[in-house]
Amino acid sequence: MTQPSPTLVSLRDVTKVFSNGVTALAGFDLDVFAGEFVSLLGPSGCGKSTVLRLIAGLAQPTEGIVSWPDSTDDDHRGEIGFVFQDPTLMPWANVADNVWLPLRLRGASRHDAHDRIAESLALVGLSDFAKAYPRELSGGMRMRVSIARALSLKPRLLLMDEPFAALDEIARFRLNDDLLRLQNDLRCTVVFVTHSVYESAYLSSRIAVMSPRPGRIVANIEGETPGPRSKEFRASSRYAQLCGLISQVLLDQTAAETL
Repeated sequence: MTQPSPTLVSLRDVTKVFSNGVTALAGFDLDVFAGEFVSLLGPSGCGKSTVLRLIAGLAQPTEGIVSWPDSTDDDHRGEIGFVFQDPTLMPWANVADNVWLPLRLRGASRHDAHDRIAESLALVGLSDFAKAYPRELSGGMRMRVSIARALSLKPRLLLMDEPFAALDEIARFRLNDDLLRLQNDLRCTVVFVTHSVYESAYLSSRIAVMSPRPGRIVANIEGETPGPRSKEFRASSRYAQLCGLISQVLLDQTAAETL
């Protein structure tokens, strides 16, 4: 597999044990290369979300190293956008003020942040909804606001934790296409957690399949080149073959677990 370079973030021999004694990850290795769209795929509880939190610096490994090889900085929070499964919007604030939040936390006034807010909303197609409140938006639109909020930081790395899991298939397909367009336009790197074989096959330049807990990478499957997909891709033999390959790896893991 042709790998882009440089390495943006690297996890080496990472173990994560929680205070309740649960070992979420053990012997976990992952390199994320600049410009990739990497999907983490695996069974519930295998540590996918834990990997995102470790990359984001929201948790620390019990053992092992999380490093940014091309950077001498210790704090990378300003380079990361994080989109959670729930949009986590402030219900009392309008769309623009929700997007302002991470900029505000970094000391930017509402006036100084105006252009960045407008740019972020334009990227997700919500320029006309800046004064709307979350209760007035559909689930898909609320998720767009959450993505705009993450993009307001102009991140090098976008971490996404099952952001479309609660949406209907039509909204999910549309946001999948929007996400690929955004990555192509912004030239950012994406690490995306999903339970969906079909979503991972559609979105990813690489699918990293994880074992049941304690999680580790058991297969790296090459996907498509980063960027928008043609309308025909979902019906193509390449897409079907990719879905089949990913499914077989997951089935093999399940079979191995029951032996």
